[in-house]
Amino acid sequence: MDYEALARFRYELRRFQAFSEAAANKSGLTAQQHQALLAIRGLSGRDPLSVGDLANYLLIRHHTAVELVDRMAKLKIVSRSIDPSDGRRVLVQLTKEGERRLQRLSRIHLQELRNMGSTLTKMAKLIRRS
Repeated sequence: MDYEALARFRYELRRFQAFSEAAANKSGLTAQQHQALLAIRGLSGRDPLSVGDLANYLLIRHHTAVELVDRMAKLKIVSRSIDPSDGRRVLVQLTKEGERRLQRLSRIHLQELRNMGSTLTKMAKLIRRS
């Protein structure tokens, strides 16, 4: 076992997580709200994502996702609608403000990942040798 490579990898994950949380907070969002915006945009394409699907993606309970969407709707970063094909489902979409915040956060996250690239590549090589 290469414990050093695993430890370094976990460290880099935690470092990226801390970076991500700080960036979200700086833009007025929680890390969970940022992750939800990313899920809504990334997993739904241009079609709305259901609250249930969002809960599954974020690994949270449905009622927790409902509360999260409520808070995000108050911030005017998402909008809700009833699914026209199934009135029991609530669909969630980004607003223009949500899209704007997500674009800004995604830009800086991608840059951070590029900065981490060489470190992650070195660690992957170490793990392959194990």
